[in-house]
Formats: sequence, C-alpha cells, structure tokens
Amino acid sequence: MTILSCEQLSFVRNKQPLLSAIDWQVEETQNWAILGLNGAGKSLLLQLITGQLWPSSGKLTVLGTVFGQSSIPELRQKIAWISPAYLNEFPEHETAEKIVVSGYFASVGVYQKVSDEQLAAAKKLLVELGLEEVIGRTFHTLSQGQKQLVGIARSLINRPKLLILDEPTNGLDLFAREEFLARLHQLVTNKQIPNLVLVTHHTEEITTDFTHVLLLRDGQIVHQGLRGECLTTAHLSSFYQKEVVILPYKDTRFLVYPA
Repeated sequence: MTILSCEQLSFVRNKQPLLSAIDWQVEETQNWAILGLNGAGKSLLLQLITGQLWPSSGKLTVLGTVFGQSSIPELRQKIAWISPAYLNEFPEHETAEKIVVSGYFASVGVYQKVSDEQLAAAKKLLVELGLEEVIGRTFHTLSQGQKQLVGIARSLINRPKLLILDEPTNGLDLFAREEFLARLHQLVTNKQIPNLVLVTHHTEEITTDFTHVLLLRDGQIVHQGLRGECLTTAHLSSFYQKEVVILPYKDTRFLVYPA
C-alpha cells in the first residue's frame, strides 16, 4: 500500500516558488527521514501532507485521499503530527493520562466527559509504551523527553495511519535525546507505531529505524532513497554544497562534519 504520493508537487507564495517539482512516494514498509537546513521547505511539505496548505500544482495522494477529490478533515484524523512547539500548548497541570485522553477528542485540553474506559485505555497505552512512571504526574513535572513520548502516546490513542515527528529532539540535551531515540526504537521494533516520517537537521538522529532518507534543499529534492545510499560523503557533500566528512557513531549512525 502506498502511504503518500507526491507527483510534481509545487507550492508558490507571493510568486515565489517555495517547493518545486517534488516527486516522492512512501510505501507501507518504509519509514522516512527528511533532512534539510532552515528554509529548505520541510515544514511546508508537512503542511501540504496534512492538508493545512494546498498545493499550487501537481498531484498529492495521502492514505488513499487524493487532494481535490476527497475529504481532507477525514484525512487529518488519520495523521498524527508531533512537534515541540505543539507540546507547549498542553495544559501544564493536567496529568499525563489526561493529556493522552485528549487525543480522543482532538483537543488541546479535555473539555468533554471522560469515560472510565477511555481513562483506563490511556493508562494502558502508557504502560505498553514503557511510560508507567508518568501516570498520575502533571505535565509540567515531566522532562522534555517524557513530554515528547506522552505526545506520541496521545497521537496513538486514535490509531493513526501516519506519524510525523517534526524535529522531536529540539530542546533535548544529549542524554535525553539518546533516551528518546532508544524509546522510539523500541516502539518501531515492537510495531507499536504506524509509518513514520521524521524531520531533522541532524544526520545522527537518522537511526536504522528509518529505512529511507529524503534530502531537501531550497524547496527541491537533492537526493532520495535507501538510508545507506543517501548518507554518503558524495551525496551529503552535494547536499550541503560543501565537502563533509562522515564519522561512524554508535555503530549504525553517522556524524557529519565539515571537511
């Protein structure tokens, strides 16, 4: 099954092309990482995928929904988007399980009556994700890494078909980042989450949980393909437009430095 398909997708604002001729396809067996610098168009691409913006030209199909031919509100219910900025909107004094429950209602807080079954399901999900230590704790007492994981739990309560992680390690220190990536690895290994699309600035965050990589620069795809084929000295030097050196990191990951 094809999760999403972009065919010659472009987006123009104030006569300025911000995304140009994007051809990209994500299959059910794939998890993708999008690597790009500031202003590359990463956020714009995510906004198009989630129906927050409309393409200027080209064809976009997400989870079987063809833009312009199907219901976008229904599509949005099948996609979860996690970002550090979004987490800041959650009520600080709400418990972690109440944050998860809010996913049922697609609201930032909980304003409806919560059933015992819904609350029990939220707690059960936190336990399944290895987050039993946050149950009963208010959101503001959690570490940034724990908040990110609670955000993922919230997104999973409605069983989405696609999970987008938008620079999820922003604001995390080195140790919290590694813990987050380790937890994410467990979720992928245990098949507890749907197809993933990660947006990042950092090659070392592109773990083996991501099968494919898309290199995006100035609104255009520089290269895309299997992780091992993309993260090479030749492709990354072309992408950054400067010579780089790749160093192995933790056996299966890569650090990139200027040559």
